[in-house]
Amino acid sequence: MNIVIVEDEKPAARRLERMLNDLGEKVNKTLHSVATSVKWFEENNHPDLIFLDIQLSDGLSFEIFEKTKITCQVIFTTAYDEYALKAFKLNSIDYLLKPIDDEDLKKAMNKYHHFNSQKNGANETFNLEQIKQLLSTPQKTYKDRFTVKVGQHIRSIKTEDVECFYSENKASFIFTNTERNYPVDFSLEQLEELLDPSIFFRVSRKFFVNINSIKDILAYSNSRLKIKMTNYQQDEIIVSRERVKEFKTWLG
Repeated sequence: MNIVIVEDEKPAARRLERMLNDLGEKVNKTLHSVATSVKWFEENNHPDLIFLDIQLSDGLSFEIFEKTKITCQVIFTTAYDEYALKAFKLNSIDYLLKPIDDEDLKKAMNKYHHFNSQKNGANETFNLEQIKQLLSTPQKTYKDRFTVKVGQHIRSIKTEDVECFYSENKASFIFTNTERNYPVDFSLEQLEELLDPSIFFRVSRKFFVNINSIKDILAYSNSRLKIKMTNYQQDEIIVSRERVKEFKTWLG
């Protein structure tokens, strides 16, 4: 079996190749852009399977299909949200949401082998136009700055510089990586719609934490977890029992 990886992030490509090797699969070629992929597919025999990243450095990988005829099957690798990808699962062998999980990769390969035990030839259900139309739908964006008032002055705080958001006495606050507190004009419920859920998680009714600022996680009473942040030490941050499972999944 011959496999080609099309992925512009070289560390991600190398990791995927190692994972496939662990499953006994051989990667014959790794390509990193639309242009190099088109040239390679035009000049070489096509593989049995392509692992295809959707967004490449020089454009969407669907341009490859527009510029040259692809006669092999595809497994997408992408950072797009799962809810969107479900809409075109039937148009490819499968998709893998980054960062790729070992078990998901194994299931995708099993699906590929099962598909080919039932049917030979190219993936006839691949529908480029449907997928392109789906991905042209604007993706949700999240707030990257918060405006806070400091005395008579207004400051802009980058969201990435926030260690945690917390509520106290019916007000909401920002705690930054410079160990400063600022009141913010949003409730925690409103913040749920404004914060990137891959970066911030609401561990309790009182706290949102930034995954990049978590220093340690400890077992705590009643099946809960205690979080230690890089700088925040004002109050204990406890993951409520009903959120522990989801929190562990979020951590990856």
